[in-house]
Amino acid sequence: MGTTVLDRPAPPATKPKPKPSFIPDLIYFEPKALDYPKGRRIWDWAQQEGIPYRMTSSHNRITNLPGDTELEQYKMAKRTLVVGIRKTLKFDTSKPSAEYAIPIATGCMGHCHYCYLQTTLGAKPYIRIYVNTDDIMDAARGYIEERKPEITRFEAACTSDPVGLEPISGSLRELIEFMADQEYGRLRFVTKFHHVDSLLDAKHNGHTRIRFSVNSKYVIRHFEPNTSRFEERIEAAGKVARAGYPLGFIIAPIIWHDGWEEGYGELIEQLASALPPEAKQNLTFELIQHRFTKTAKNVIERRYPKTKLEMDIEKRKYKWGRWGQGKYVYPDEQADALRMYLSERIFEHFPESTIDYFT
Repeated sequence: MGTTVLDRPAPPATKPKPKPSFIPDLIYFEPKALDYPKGRRIWDWAQQEGIPYRMTSSHNRITNLPGDTELEQYKMAKRTLVVGIRKTLKFDTSKPSAEYAIPIATGCMGHCHYCYLQTTLGAKPYIRIYVNTDDIMDAARGYIEERKPEITRFEAACTSDPVGLEPISGSLRELIEFMADQEYGRLRFVTKFHHVDSLLDAKHNGHTRIRFSVNSKYVIRHFEPNTSRFEERIEAAGKVARAGYPLGFIIAPIIWHDGWEEGYGELIEQLASALPPEAKQNLTFELIQHRFTKTAKNVIERRYPKTKLEMDIEKRKYKWGRWGQGKYVYPDEQADALRMYLSERIFEHFPESTIDYFT
């Protein structure tokens, strides 16, 4: 007697394929970058992959990207890698996350509509990797010496998402192992990518905190194209926790949308159920509400003309920032509601965690 459709076992559930590591469509090299082992290694990798390349006199002057329109050139820039030397070794401050930003890369392959890099990188949205990491680490050592015996924290993700570039650069592993030997130095970085496997056996001595950027399903679905899926990020978070790294989460930007309470409540519940026990020790959260400038609004609407991102100035409060530059944030009543709801859900599910700040 033959089996019917109902008798047949259901096919096994298949996991979505993980997103591949970033592979650029075009690479530029500064000639002197090839004098460094990292530069030569990336050159050899590009040759093996058959990636088209060009030479450039400076990583700051890439002006002839393919594309007939600004939007086409922008999309190409996000697929373009520039390999160069970081000449400016004076570090910017990075409050409230850390004392200083440590510059190992600039630019990101993600297409997050709300990202502040839309404006801070201006007309240079292409991705840059710096090959002179020894010089950068020497500069960091100087900052550490200046502040001893205070701890000096360095944020490696102010101008990039270095985890997405790590399979190409290897720079994070170098920084992690450098910082492991610094009694008064600490490293921090945040990511929306899951490419952490090469970091798991690095010597870190607990001196590097790896944080993952997470959000409600609504925000990830509508505003975070070309990043790792939420499930991939949480799986990676479990890996780094099991490897002994201090772990953290940034919920940013927190966006007021229909069903936001349900969405963010579900987010915290998913984190609590998916994380292994060791990931819940010494856990930190950073909460950042959505904000934008007039310049950012204009750039975002030009680059993502179909975006659903709400940027109605009439619904926002103007908040002054550094150097007289201001941003539009949520009015106090909405901001307080977001802060209180998320804080309550976090401490409900992670009673021993710390919320570093809400801004």
